[in-house]
Amino acid sequence: MDAKNLGLGDLDSLGPMEEWPIGRLFAAASRLAGPVMWRLIEKHGTSPAGFFVLRTLVSEDGLRPGEIAKRLLISPATVTTVVDTLERNGHVERRRDDRDRRALRVHINPSGLAVVTETGEAMKDDIWTLYDVVDDEDEPAVRRFLLRLIEKFDAEGDPRDRASPRPRHRRGGPPQDVPEPPR
Repeated sequence: MDAKNLGLGDLDSLGPMEEWPIGRLFAAASRLAGPVMWRLIEKHGTSPAGFFVLRTLVSEDGLRPGEIAKRLLISPATVTTVVDTLERNGHVERRRDDRDRRALRVHINPSGLAVVTETGEAMKDDIWTLYDVVDDEDEPAVRRFLLRLIEKFDAEGDPRDRASPRPRHRRGGPPQDVPEPPR
């Protein structure tokens, strides 16, 4: 593997990959996981973008397109394009929000659920093979690491979800409760 293609900066100073810090190894593995999952999904005849939108709707049906974009970390324009295709193929439908008639919500149809179920079932063995790399004696340490990492990521969360108030901005000036930087 060429470490320069990971998008993680210059890694030459870290020496051989076996000596990299755990965080850097985790970042490298995470960076490589996305494209591998996309190829697996495509291998089973499904559009990866469509699959992930459908998976999101299986978990939380009736989201607005902007909410889907936020959960998948993609642009609202991309969601619109993907939902257009899914709707044309009969996998989802857009419906007006009952409480806000201006808003549209995306709902999964039975055929969309079938795509997720069939693709997930077809990929199951491939996925288990990918992640079956931890020896039994190492599993407790790897499990502790991942659980702590998940806990830490969850504690960081999205700053927009935190209870503390955001600084209010005035037009043409800096936020009111943030001092101006020295000149």
